[in-house]
Amino acid sequence: MPAPADAPALVAEGAPRGGLAALCITQTTGWGILYYALPAAVLPITEDTGWEPALVIGAFSAGLLVSAGAGILVGRALDSTGPRTLMIGGSLVGVAALALVALAPVLPLFAAAWLLAGTAQAAVLYQPAFTVITRWYGAGRVRPLTILTLAAGFASTIFAPLTAALCSNIGWRAAFLVLAGLLGLITVPLHARYLNKTWNADPRRGTGALDRNSVRALRRSPEFLRLQGLMALLCLGLYAVTLNIIPLLMEKGASYAVAALGLGLVGAGQVGGRLLFGFIPVRTRLPAITGTAAGAILLLAVLPGPLPALIAAGSLAGAVRGCHTLLQATVVADRWGARNLGTLQGTFAAPLTAVTAVAPAAGPAAAVWLGSYTGMAYVMAGVAAAAALMAVLASRRG
Repeated sequence: MPAPADAPALVAEGAPRGGLAALCITQTTGWGILYYALPAAVLPITEDTGWEPALVIGAFSAGLLVSAGAGILVGRALDSTGPRTLMIGGSLVGVAALALVALAPVLPLFAAAWLLAGTAQAAVLYQPAFTVITRWYGAGRVRPLTILTLAAGFASTIFAPLTAALCSNIGWRAAFLVLAGLLGLITVPLHARYLNKTWNADPRRGTGALDRNSVRALRRSPEFLRLQGLMALLCLGLYAVTLNIIPLLMEKGASYAVAALGLGLVGAGQVGGRLLFGFIPVRTRLPAITGTAAGAILLLAVLPGPLPALIAAGSLAGAVRGCHTLLQATVVADRWGARNLGTLQGTFAAPLTAVTAVAPAAGPAAAVWLGSYTGMAYVMAGVAAAAALMAVLASRRG
């Protein structure tokens, strides 16, 4: 869906010196602690408490769903107040939530703590950071967005082993207290030092301010909903397959070690996809990315082997995932400019965040219903193909 010729111009406020580096550090820390720490700690938590692993992960997924809803309110606040107070507050809420995770004596309180953590995720992770980068750099945002997502891509590499080591040496409860402290010590000062207290430039100037009713109408417009829907379908197809690529590859004859390597190369593919994203012309990004996604997932379903070909297809799907992250960061501003960007971005991303939360479980559920992970991959290839068809029709309509 290309931007029309009369799309509002993206006004650059100018990034403070060191601002991008600071955001890279806070995003890496935030993703590492608020997102990747819990999956790395599931085993020691369940061994210590006796809670079912599915319930522990379910609490985390419920927090992600809260994050999806909270992101809409965060976007509105970001437009009206600027990022500094909001993201400092998100960091402090995250510290409190992780402390409650560590101290929770029973599963319901543990789950409640992750619901609180979901509000922190909405206020400190990608969505507000994407808006800040767009406000800072305007039309030149693709390169800093790429740098930001590449840096944050190392969050699991850093914090999953760190979380495991802390759990092994001091126990999971003390580990989460340490992580809570790290989150506060790293992110709060950087947010306070480098983020705007209020916005300086008005991105609406020269374009006519949109009143609340106009913003609401835009969010409910067929074009906005179609774009949101195709991105959600793409997200479901990609994440359901790539996050379950280990059982899919083992079903096709891979050993656990080789299948795990395949999952690791999905992550490596994301890095490549993010590096290539800026070279894809804006007007062809949606059909190119969605079409490649459908093709990569179909290859994972169709090919019985050899394993290197399957792993290559998984890496290609990972590259599309990397592009998907940057597409999510740029597509709203590409189409509608920077005015009311926080509100629009928060609304746009909400179903995508929700899909990301349910996709890891949707894959196995579909595999059980269909009788195999290969069958699940065929279905998800169809889901991605539907997104690709919508993208092609939208590009022709534009």
